[in-house]
Amino acid sequence: MNRPWWQGAVVYQIYPRSFASSNGSGIGDLEGIRRRLDHLAWLGVDAIWLSPFYRSPMADYGYDVSDFCDVDPMFGDLDAFDRLLSDCHERGLKVVVDWVPNHTSDRHPWFEAARSDRDGPKRSWYVWRDPNPDGSPPNNWVASFDTTSPAWTLDEASGQWYLHLFLPEQPDLNWDEPEVEAAMHDTLRFWLDRGVDGFRMDVLHAIGKHPDLPDDPPEYLPIPHSALNHVPEVTLPRVRALRRLLDGYDGDRMMIGEVYLLDTSMVAEYYAGGEGLHLSFNFPPLYAPWDAGAWRHRIDEVATMIDPVGWPTWVLSNHDNPRHRTRYGSEARARAAAFLLLGLRGTPFLYAGEELGLEDAEVPPDRVLDPGGRDGCRAPIPWTPVDGHGWAVEDAWLPWPPGADRGVDAETLRRDPDSILALYRRLLAARRGSSALRFGAQRLIDTPDGALAWERTDGDDRRIVAVNFSGRAVPVDLGEEAVVVVASDGIDEGLPFDGVLRPELGIVLRPSG
Repeated sequence: MNRPWWQGAVVYQIYPRSFASSNGSGIGDLEGIRRRLDHLAWLGVDAIWLSPFYRSPMADYGYDVSDFCDVDPMFGDLDAFDRLLSDCHERGLKVVVDWVPNHTSDRHPWFEAARSDRDGPKRSWYVWRDPNPDGSPPNNWVASFDTTSPAWTLDEASGQWYLHLFLPEQPDLNWDEPEVEAAMHDTLRFWLDRGVDGFRMDVLHAIGKHPDLPDDPPEYLPIPHSALNHVPEVTLPRVRALRRLLDGYDGDRMMIGEVYLLDTSMVAEYYAGGEGLHLSFNFPPLYAPWDAGAWRHRIDEVATMIDPVGWPTWVLSNHDNPRHRTRYGSEARARAAAFLLLGLRGTPFLYAGEELGLEDAEVPPDRVLDPGGRDGCRAPIPWTPVDGHGWAVEDAWLPWPPGADRGVDAETLRRDPDSILALYRRLLAARRGSSALRFGAQRLIDTPDGALAWERTDGDDRRIVAVNFSGRAVPVDLGEEAVVVVASDGIDEGLPFDGVLRPELGIVLRPSG
């Protein structure tokens, strides 16, 4: 079968500020990423996703965009982007870029024009409302990051409130205005014409609002309005239009939506019967504890709700949440978790640094920067064991993650055949060499409590993946002989499976029959 690239790919998320610097500034940049592409080619990933690098005042570290069609000087320029894109493609790496359709910066020329003239042509590009008779905001919606604050800010000059589901510096675009939709489509075309392979679309479900802007039910408060399922019947036609735009380009251009809803059935809606998102992030597994029963439940949800309507995704860590090495509490569990990420049916998204087993940095109060408290998971990647860790500066924009001065760096781990980095490389190679692991059907296998196992099958190719969540050995009867392909502890690879999962072990098996 001629399958789209994004079904079989492993996508590697890069947070540009924290990946690599080329100029000693302590802040990562596009040229720094380009110079580290050999690491990604050696590791064996298939695509990169770049978090925002656009012009921005950085109130939300790039998610407050002041120009969708330019690079912030902090990260380089368009020439630097084009060099990065070209070098990625030369290495066979696809490039996905972030796109922020729900809002702009308050310093975007569109909003500056809207704010300066209540009767001007750009006023309708944002969501404005008169105050209630008592002067209060138009409804009870609360903003992300600070749920004690309304999702509205009063513009004193015009006497109206403007909507912002996030910071006041991030006013929401009004997608009911056709000119907004057209202008945002043009920003996609700008990057598509440069050759990008796809987009990660930020809080895509939020672009549709009920035209009456009704109050949220009291039982939902103080949940931020951005975390609620807005109005699918309003949003989905816009999602379908985005899909048609991408389908008009060659090369399997793709879009993955950040549908930040912790209900898998709602996430599934945004595939829109094959006419919507190519991929949609499903975040409930991101919040699942290290527990076999919890993970079985999440796997079943994906199988029953997403698999029938679209291709699943899996993610264990990202720039918005504590790293799974920190959440799960040990490297052994982090190693085993890699078999969930890379062994389940769907497209895995691997957050930069997970292959190094990084933990969240400890950020002292005087160095806290992010309004959402996400600095720890955004700590800079340590490349070398020496001072500066490959950044040519003693202190980068955030503190280093734990262990950076004790061998937890890419150079040291690459020399160690027993490191978690070596494990990720073996596991990625095993996945790349098996159509069953990349594309195959999936069937859960009966296992004792504390463990999960599943079979992946594509034609004649079969693999079995198993994870022991418990701290004790668990017997697993497969009913057939099998050979160990990859084990999270590196033991017995290439040997027959003895039928026992060691404590907190992840394993890939190849049936012998």
